[in-house]
Amino acid sequence: MQGIVYKSTGSWYSVKDEFGKPWNARIKGVFKLDDITSTNPISVGDIVDFEIENEGENSGIITNIHDRRNYINRQSPRGKHQHHIVAANLDQSVLIATIKEPRTSQGFIDRFLVASEMYHVPAILVFNKFDLYKAKELEKFEEWKGIYEGIGYKVVAMSLKDKTGLEGVLDLLKDKISLVSGHSGVGKSSFINAVIPEKAIRTQDVSGWSGKGMHTTTFAEMYDLPFGGKIIDTPGMREFGLVDVERQELSGYFPEMRSRLNDCQFNNCLHVNEPGCAIKEAVINGEIHEDRYVSYYNILESIQEKSW
Repeated sequence: MQGIVYKSTGSWYSVKDEFGKPWNARIKGVFKLDDITSTNPISVGDIVDFEIENEGENSGIITNIHDRRNYINRQSPRGKHQHHIVAANLDQSVLIATIKEPRTSQGFIDRFLVASEMYHVPAILVFNKFDLYKAKELEKFEEWKGIYEGIGYKVVAMSLKDKTGLEGVLDLLKDKISLVSGHSGVGKSSFINAVIPEKAIRTQDVSGWSGKGMHTTTFAEMYDLPFGGKIIDTPGMREFGLVDVERQELSGYFPEMRSRLNDCQFNNCLHVNEPGCAIKEAVINGEIHEDRYVSYYNILESIQEKSW
């Protein structure tokens, strides 16, 4: 039988077959796919073949994993040298961010966007808690909206508290398989509760002593949307650790840099100290936002440290 993985807890997997019937399944033996060594050989969103293990108990054994059309990989929380597949077979990724309580850093946003670009998954930025924004936060939102829309990303704002902008976000999710991610505390679980009320996912407030969100989701899990489509909820992340990115490739994952790479004097230009660099010239001329270049440089430096 064939099914799609809805949840992975490490050893058991929740699978729905072609008729929507849920099964508990496990793997037999060791799976290694696409030369990816990861902490989870099967991820949420994978299409699998499985055999019934015990009649009447809805349990099965996964025998095969279909080729993935894409996936998003990140540094495993277990160790920086291990990989963790967040989800597979995605139509888009949605990052829920906030400018206040807590504030999402631009570095986190840019790392998420680089990961989406690396794995060819279109990304959407959704800024939550819009009801809390005063003049300073509204100014920052408009600045970021201008930066990211200017390089081709969809940027929207919503407030789950008063439902402002929620319908527009739901329209973007309709009939798509969407990965929903974000820092702990940005309202990700509250968003899923608003979209699928019967799920009643546990939520926690931002912790007062640190201003950072508290983790509420332990494992990635897929949910069917009542209006068509699926969303995959991921554990709240304080950092988004990139894996499998080479220093030489990094600028290709910044859309505003990608279109200018052929204009650099040297083919192996890293856009730091090299002469005749079209990227640095574009930053000086205001064609590439300075903050995006800072994000590029910081990610580049982090890759350099790992390679030593």
